[in-house]
Amino acid sequence: MIKINLLTVERKAAKKKVIAFQSAQKLTLSCTLILLVAGGGIAWRYWSLQKQSAQLDQDISSAQQETTRLHSIITQVQQFEQRKTQLQQRVALIEQLRRDQTGPVHMLDQISRSLPPMLWLIALKQGASPAEVIVDGRCTTMTGLSDFVANLEGSGFFKRGIEIIQSQTETGPATVGELIRFSIKATFQQPGSDPSKGAAGAKPAPPVTAPPTTPPPTAPKAG
Repeated sequence: MIKINLLTVERKAAKKKVIAFQSAQKLTLSCTLILLVAGGGIAWRYWSLQKQSAQLDQDISSAQQETTRLHSIITQVQQFEQRKTQLQQRVALIEQLRRDQTGPVHMLDQISRSLPPMLWLIALKQGASPAEVIVDGRCTTMTGLSDFVANLEGSGFFKRGIEIIQSQTETGPATVGELIRFSIKATFQQPGSDPSKGAAGAKPAPPVTAPPTTPPPTAPKAG
């Protein structure tokens, strides 16, 4: 009678099943671990991106607030510059008005100081510009007219090259004889601004003391 030992075969089959089951468990565990690690990495990356996005949103909001603040400051600076320019223009206008107020006083004073003897004025008129003046008068000699022009140019208050517009002889009173009627055109300036006078600091010629500008007496009419 032949006996077959089936226990060994069953043991081998069971062992193979156990090995296969363990391999499947290891593979499943490995896949599970991989999935968990991948899920954790994705979750961490998502959280990191969310955090970065929130930080970027906060930075953008801060930048917008800073832009608004800087825009307000720029607007204030522009307003300040405009006000500064307006104030500078007002100061310049005030200074110009002050110079214009004192200019005619100096001009009349220098014309009066520059009058030589036997020369008197008839009229003073403004020329084409505010600084230009036309002087009408009479004198007894051409030398007096030349001295008057030289005195004006030497005073430093009138530009050199004073123009004699006209000079003509007319009959005067019997006690005086012939008179010269003249008209000159001069340009008023502040002292020291005439480049033709040479180096800066040159002193103007001393003014000529003139008698009162009264016309000569008229001869009495014959009875």
